[in-house]
Amino acid sequence: MRATTLTDVGSIEVQERDQPIADDDELLVQVGACGVCMTDYHMFHGSFAAETPLVLGHESAGTVAEVGTDVTEYEPGDRVAINPTIPCNACTYCKRGETHLCEHNTSIGGAADRVIDGAFAEYVRVPQTNVEEIGAMPFERAALAEPLACGLHGVSQVDCKPGDSVAIIGAGPIGLLLLQAFRNVGAAPIVVSEIDEKRRELAADFGADAVVNPEADDDPVAAIQAAAGGPVDIGVEAIGLIPTIEQANAVTGKGGSTLLFGVPDQEAKMEISPFDVFFDEVGYRGSYSLTTEDFERAVTLLQYGRIEADALVTDRIGLEELPTAFEHMENAVGLKHVVIPDME
Repeated sequence: MRATTLTDVGSIEVQERDQPIADDDELLVQVGACGVCMTDYHMFHGSFAAETPLVLGHESAGTVAEVGTDVTEYEPGDRVAINPTIPCNACTYCKRGETHLCEHNTSIGGAADRVIDGAFAEYVRVPQTNVEEIGAMPFERAALAEPLACGLHGVSQVDCKPGDSVAIIGAGPIGLLLLQAFRNVGAAPIVVSEIDEKRRELAADFGADAVVNPEADDDPVAAIQAAAGGPVDIGVEAIGLIPTIEQANAVTGKGGSTLLFGVPDQEAKMEISPFDVFFDEVGYRGSYSLTTEDFERAVTLLQYGRIEADALVTDRIGLEELPTAFEHMENAVGLKHVVIPDME
């Protein structure tokens, strides 16, 4: 089979590789679509360490091609979305439902202590516990179940309630999914801050109550708070940079939460005032990956049209074009890039 393989930091090539063989409790899935994520970008550039050679790609969906001898719930021809996080289901974190924090987590093509080959390939093998049936849902839409699930996990981290005000810094693909996830739990108002005009327009189309151009004002914090009617209950950073993390915290009011959702550099450091955390009771919350429950909920929301996903896909590319997608992501060109392995 053909697979786009990370061979070293900054080096990627399409290779002919042996087709995976499903174990007894696994499925072999023919990949229909696989989204390109900032995690892939970081692994390509070496800011997330990865042992090479490795096939990346963890936002995927496809058709079951073969099933292992112990598989009873699925059969060839079933259309499924793939949850890339494989927990051990035995450690303390797994036992309390925090499968994303598993002490022995394995990722299918994503970032984890142990990473196995992912879905930038014609075929990928997957445990039967890591798929959800998608029916007739298009593969491109189903491939967004993983990033949406991460967004749902982020919303749960800050315990958002109906009527809580939210400011989201950054309206890339994940910021736009977060916007919709917060709308689904009743957050209001929701203000989105984004420098790109087209992304601001899309945020408004997706239901943002106000959009702000942070470059159009000398004080973007004041502009966001003015649009929200004051400090917000939840400030969300969806980019991964120290200045925007600080900005998200600055717009958050007393007793609120600042959600660190964007992926920062592993070596990044920032200053926090312990007194402000103490006196204002503003909490920092991280949001890493997704739980098994988050993934199931994400597939359901996509199936029933509660999330506008199709408009996020702006680029459909073949296996050979992955480096170009990374260049576009670095320059904020387009939104979601999706690899279609059988694309001619």
